[in-house]
Amino acid sequence: MLRFQRAIAERESLRVTDTRSAASIVATRLDPEATTLDDRIDAIEDASPAEIDRIVGDLGSNPGFTSLLSTDFSATSASADATIGLVSHEVPAGLSASTGTGGESPLTDIQTRIATIEERTSGEFIVFGSGILSAEFTSVILDSLLIVVPAAALLILGFLIFAYRDPFDLALGVVALLMAIVWTFGFMGLAGIAFSQLLVSIPVLLLAVGIDFGIHVVNRYREERYGVDGDTPIRDRLAADDGDGEGPTADAVTPDEGGVDAAIARAGRAEDRTEEVIRAAMRVSGRQLLVAFFIVTGTTVLGFGANATSDLGPIRNFGIVAAIGIIFTFLIFGVFLPALKVWLDTRRARTSLPRAGVDTTFSQEDFLPPEDLPGYVTGLPEPFAPGTYTVTGTLNYLEDRFQSAQDNQVVIYVEGPMRRNTALESLDRLRQNPPESFVVEDRRARADSVIGVIESRAERDPAFGALVDRNDRDDDGIPDDNLGTIYDRLFASPAGDQARRFLTEDYRGARIVFSTESDATQSAVTADATAVADRSRMTATPTGQTVVFQAVSDVIFASAFRSLLIALGATAVFLVFIYGVLEGRASLGLVNLVPIVATVAALAGTMRYFGIPFNALTATVLSIAIGLGVDYSAHLVHRFSEEYESGTDRAGLYDALDRTVRGTGGALLGSMLTTSTGTGVLALAITPILGQFGLLIALAVFYSFLTAVLITPSVAVVWHGVVG
Repeated sequence: MLRFQRAIAERESLRVTDTRSAASIVATRLDPEATTLDDRIDAIEDASPAEIDRIVGDLGSNPGFTSLLSTDFSATSASADATIGLVSHEVPAGLSASTGTGGESPLTDIQTRIATIEERTSGEFIVFGSGILSAEFTSVILDSLLIVVPAAALLILGFLIFAYRDPFDLALGVVALLMAIVWTFGFMGLAGIAFSQLLVSIPVLLLAVGIDFGIHVVNRYREERYGVDGDTPIRDRLAADDGDGEGPTADAVTPDEGGVDAAIARAGRAEDRTEEVIRAAMRVSGRQLLVAFFIVTGTTVLGFGANATSDLGPIRNFGIVAAIGIIFTFLIFGVFLPALKVWLDTRRARTSLPRAGVDTTFSQEDFLPPEDLPGYVTGLPEPFAPGTYTVTGTLNYLEDRFQSAQDNQVVIYVEGPMRRNTALESLDRLRQNPPESFVVEDRRARADSVIGVIESRAERDPAFGALVDRNDRDDDGIPDDNLGTIYDRLFASPAGDQARRFLTEDYRGARIVFSTESDATQSAVTADATAVADRSRMTATPTGQTVVFQAVSDVIFASAFRSLLIALGATAVFLVFIYGVLEGRASLGLVNLVPIVATVAALAGTMRYFGIPFNALTATVLSIAIGLGVDYSAHLVHRFSEEYESGTDRAGLYDALDRTVRGTGGALLGSMLTTSTGTGVLALAITPILGQFGLLIALAVFYSFLTAVLITPSVAVVWHGVVG
């Protein structure tokens, strides 16, 4: 171990400031003058096995020593299966040594090079740190995308081909989807919103809504142009010509109110009739769909816009970008795509390009890989084969073999007059009666504080030790008099830098770092740390990574719950208002809302059942569920409002529902299959969080479809009985 430490420290490019290990502590006990790694190696080599065993046995009660050894350490036999060595690096000013959300760390290159030194050093070593974690985090994201993106693209493309069954319409849909995504990313650039992991869900959302809009536009247009459910297709009516080339016979055409039949009657030549029918069919379908699209867009914007009230910047940005992206999708698929479709079909009518006939009826799974990758991943050929991942296995090894792993700590920051004679005694009392999540030694919590620095310095410096003894009135090893003088001497000694880690320069604040059990949950550690802090006679605040992460989790949950309530409330008001204005039937807004509530409830229940955590990424799924739920149910409710006639009897109600589900169900089914499989393929991702997100999005789409086609008709029957 010491030779490995020396090999690392000798390389200036590794920016090493300090190394620490159990071997270093043993060497220093053997030779207190051994201050360099070379001296410590000599001290170990010159000592006999009996001397080393005696020192190790004496150190068995030293928490600073035993914390570096595995849990099977025996002071009697002076043995342990594993040990930890710590290396500190100097990080350039302005940079954080930890891994950020983008998976970047300035220590990646340094620790990767240390791993190569380990390969050339005798002994079995595992190099681990934030730099290694960062490298694998980046690698797993790229490997996941390399697996998921081609699979998703193939699935989406396959279902789009099935839905459109026309290469030209497929091209139009893909172009519109790309435009919606590009416009949204362009807005992010103009608004200065940086791309983050949370915004990964935005393209998925736009694809989900865009695919649905596109299929509805094309299918409804074809329904108007070619006919459906026994209606006489327009193309057949065009063929009902009397042979003079001047148009259909009077018997073949019955002009409607500005619809396609009127267009046929106005036109002359067959080519003119075809182009006029194309425009008229799109006018009719556009007039009907724009209302449904507007309802979907309005409620979805309200649903995602509710996230703008979040206290977390990333979730707030998600809500804003999602809302703007949905507006862009509405404009592109509601205005641009129909116009482009008309332009394309009129050109096709003048050429011999093929046409498509389509049946539109209803008849037609925390950012790290697992320790053991699934077989379908390891069996992939290059370039899809994933890299080698060690972080998860290393973390599991540390948690299994050591009582407290690298990051299993919680900090309590104490503010008050630390020169007061009782200050250090007050800090030490916090170690008494340790809670369950804290590591216990001799019935006291294991902790690092300025007290430990004072004790360590007193052992090495006789003069300082004498000063401490003179001011320890109760002989418990903790000074309780002239603390200001002791602090001054300590800060001026070689242990000054270590003391500053636990005590502020003005002696008004102190840190106590408690070790926590490796299997303790964040919530348990936070609750226990808060209880310990509350026992302090001075102002004490629990902090540290665990506490901060728990606070973030609480904020995420509170923000998501608040946003969900706001979204549902705003959606309900908007639906009631818009159906009242556009259809004269405000109560249909409540019919539209019921499947949405059922979808959100089913999705939340699924998360609970499968134990999927509620984090920053999965928290957005409930908002997406509202948007998708509106998307599916609005199309059915709006179509039902067109087919339903006031005062109709039960038979007429059933006929209206039958035409609604048959006419709109096919498009909804195609949209559901395309979006759910295209996003569900994320479950194949190596990163669990991406897999969970993809699974939840796919389920949200599937639940939205099921509730729309199964619950909406039932709610409509109840509505008919109450209102109709």
